[in-house]
Amino acid sequence: MSDIEINANELGEKIVRVLKTIFDPEIPVDIYELGLIYDVFVNEDREVKVLMTLTTPNCPVAETLPLEVEEKVKSLKEVKDAEVEITFDPPWTQELMSEEAKLELGML
Repeated sequence: MSDIEINANELGEKIVRVLKTIFDPEIPVDIYELGLIYDVFVNEDREVKVLMTLTTPNCPVAETLPLEVEEKVKSLKEVKDAEVEITFDPPWTQELMSEEAKLELGML
């Protein structure tokens, strides 16, 4: 593995830790465990793109949640820039939640 790959992996882990500090206001689970984060891309220039969804297209935080994700990822000193892309393909379902999230919500 090259230094870039190792650093990208470390940065990816830091980004996930930051994402786990952001909560959906209607569900007491962080957005990562909730399955709202579909992918995180980090290029060699340390620019980050987060592909995420919302629980519904009419989600009350549709305007603010992506901005919060972008700002928190940008706050990492290793990140040069960050962008959030919202997608509804595939649409979010409870099946995307982690076991931890399902346990937290009493679904297991």
